[in-house]
Amino acid sequence: MAGATTAERGERQKPESDPPRPPRLGWLRRPRTLIILLIAGVLAGAASVWVLYGSPWLRAERVSASGMRVLTAEQVREAADVPVGSPLISVDTGAIAERLRGKLPRIDSVDVVRSWPHGIGLKVTERTPVLMVEKGAKFIEVDANGVRFATVSVAPKGVPTLELSVSPSAGSRRFGTDRLVREAVRVARDIPAAVARDTRTLKVRSFDSISLELKGGRTVDWGSGEKGRAKARTLTALMKAAPKARHFDVSVPTAPASSGS
Repeated sequence: MAGATTAERGERQKPESDPPRPPRLGWLRRPRTLIILLIAGVLAGAASVWVLYGSPWLRAERVSASGMRVLTAEQVREAADVPVGSPLISVDTGAIAERLRGKLPRIDSVDVVRSWPHGIGLKVTERTPVLMVEKGAKFIEVDANGVRFATVSVAPKGVPTLELSVSPSAGSRRFGTDRLVREAVRVARDIPAAVARDTRTLKVRSFDSISLELKGGRTVDWGSGEKGRAKARTLTALMKAAPKARHFDVSVPTAPASSGS
């Protein structure tokens, strides 16, 4: 009978591998350490909550306002009605912003920010008038979005007056006053800066019949609010080409005209 082969003898002589060792559980074998860590975490969380909500260290004590041009800081702070003395973390900044826009229509946008540890900052952006509408002895300011946001006793400098001279046959019933005002605002936004400084009145006779009255008696037929940028470029070139003209027509920007001298 043949003896075992070399391979078989090697298999018999190969030592058995050590049995697998259980994973080291470390701190799991120490429940006291685990309990201490859990208690420490709870206490740290409770301390953080107390610091934010219960302590006197992080409370709203100062309210600052910036960015105003017409409004005063006092007006803004009063309208904001920030709950002074409340925990700074609990101050509702969204409600403050909404309250400011509701009470002060002159405000276009406002950022309400927490300034740790005791401040609330109100960063205001006011609406800018591009037109004004006469109402008796007062003036209603209209911004670039057509929003009538304030009534003032003194007309703002450099802002043209809107004059609506619309008859029923000219389409006022079709478009409505608000639509015509928005169209006028659209024109006011596109007027070249150099011309805007000289514009005294923006007249609206119909949706597609808008004209400008400039200082010195000069006039511009603008037409509708469409193709405003092209009309602005054409008007600038036309005024340079005919500086002594009294009347300019850019209602069709590809076929402009000027007259008078």
